[in-house]
Amino acid sequence: MFLFLTVVQAIVAAALVGVILMQRSEGGGLGVGGSPSGMMSARGAADLLTRTTTVLAVLFVALSISLAFLAASEGQPSTIDQTLERDTSIPAAPAEPTDAVPLIGDDPLAAAAAQADGASEEAPADGAVPLDQ
Repeated sequence: MFLFLTVVQAIVAAALVGVILMQRSEGGGLGVGGSPSGMMSARGAADLLTRTTTVLAVLFVALSISLAFLAASEGQPSTIDQTLERDTSIPAAPAEPTDAVPLIGDDPLAAAAAQADGASEEAPADGAVPLDQ
């Protein structure tokens, strides 16, 4: 229902903008003249556009109020949580890894081999700087 009324609201708003733009503004406007007598005379078209603007404006306001009422009634929770319980416990620090392998460059296998050979003091071939410097 809410989505349907929102779409109708958008259509009414677009029609209201169109009708307002077609009205004359003191000396002219986008309104089409037509025959000088009957309903489509300049005066008849102005009366029709004025009535249409009034109807669309009242419909726009009524839809706005009904959409606000629907949004307020659908958005309310059924119960209110009045407890003041909070989780104040401090999370434990992560454990230190025991088998940490220092990475040299981007290749972990080369770092493990360098650590095993004792060659971690030499600069790697790819230009990376060892972590212990």
